[in-house]
Amino acid sequence: MPLSANHATTPLTVLEGITVIDFTQALAGPYCTMLLGDLGADVIKIERPGVGDQSRGWGPPFLEGESAYFLSCNRNKRSLTLNVASDEGQRIMHCLLESADVFINNLPRQSSLDKFGLDAATWQQRNPRLIHCSITGFGRTGPYANRGGYDVLAQAMSGTMALTGEPEGEPTRFPTAIADITAGIYALTGILGALLVRERTGEGQALDIALLDSQITWLSYVAANHFATGERPPRLGNLHPTIVPYQPFRARDKFFIVGVGSERLWQRFCQALGLEDTLMNDPRFATNTNRLVHREQLVSLLQPVFLQEDTAHWLETLTAAGIPCSPINHVDEALNDPQVLARQMIVELEHPLSGVVRSLGCPIVLSDTPVSYRLPPPLLGQHTEEILTGLGYDSADVDRLRAAAVV
Repeated sequence: MPLSANHATTPLTVLEGITVIDFTQALAGPYCTMLLGDLGADVIKIERPGVGDQSRGWGPPFLEGESAYFLSCNRNKRSLTLNVASDEGQRIMHCLLESADVFINNLPRQSSLDKFGLDAATWQQRNPRLIHCSITGFGRTGPYANRGGYDVLAQAMSGTMALTGEPEGEPTRFPTAIADITAGIYALTGILGALLVRERTGEGQALDIALLDSQITWLSYVAANHFATGERPPRLGNLHPTIVPYQPFRARDKFFIVGVGSERLWQRFCQALGLEDTLMNDPRFATNTNRLVHREQLVSLLQPVFLQEDTAHWLETLTAAGIPCSPINHVDEALNDPQVLARQMIVELEHPLSGVVRSLGCPIVLSDTPVSYRLPPPLLGQHTEEILTGLGYDSADVDRLRAAAVV
């Protein structure tokens, strides 16, 4: 069943007592701060008055006027509308940062941070314990620093898009914003590391996270192969560059996936298919290296076998033999898979406008300090008065700030 907010609430969380000022929008930064919120931090999301995070307008679909995109990555946050271009808006922002633990922004140009007095150097002096994290397209150094960057640019420039797609087809973008999400995860990792160092030294530090850097890491062993050979990796589609068989096959009704990653699994695979006297004894397929060389011949022999039965038959047969395999799910099938539900990867929170809002859960499973789902994605400026009251402003002050378009 989906995980409800009440079920997940716990009095002890990893980041209890940590305050995060979130001056980001779109996906990479908000994804990071959502995870920080899941881990227990108090996340204050700074948004432009009347406009808010740009992703609030990304749709359809909308749920009672709220963008599904925005709802996907903004739970566990309080929204404060603030015009940081105004003098009083800057004073409020600086007041928040004086006592904050983490400040995260995605302003692409260093000059913008300097203009608003939000640069890391300033805050290393004013609040030495503050962890200052910037997420940008290309980072704060190098020839591309200060360029605007998007997920699709990082995918293109990193080499991953050239590797994705069918061998004779076009370069293909990964269908979700993988560079943004990866940068958000690396930012989370860096922030947690910086918090640990601060426990030892009492000092915060600056983090410089780039979408391009983050996406480059997906090259992993592909880059290692290039370093070893100097060759440009080919586009392989659904084929694995070094393991065979490790790919989709078509059954009688639809496709499914098989992964035969060891010689012992190869033997079991052949036995499960009744091919121990043929393929298993064929010298062309005796080792993974041989199977890689003769991939086309092997696939041409296996495919007719799989066409004889439906996917359910092969999944049952191969699973019983201990062979890694799975269906190729559509999104709706994946989100209703019993394993996904058992792992509580679907979260339900009651939203003031949209009713019950479902989102994907946090995959970090901790035995003693589990993640906590406390707040639905906020309405624009929903917590403005609450946050300003905590800074010492009264209702008349808030009304004055609203009238002046500061909040």
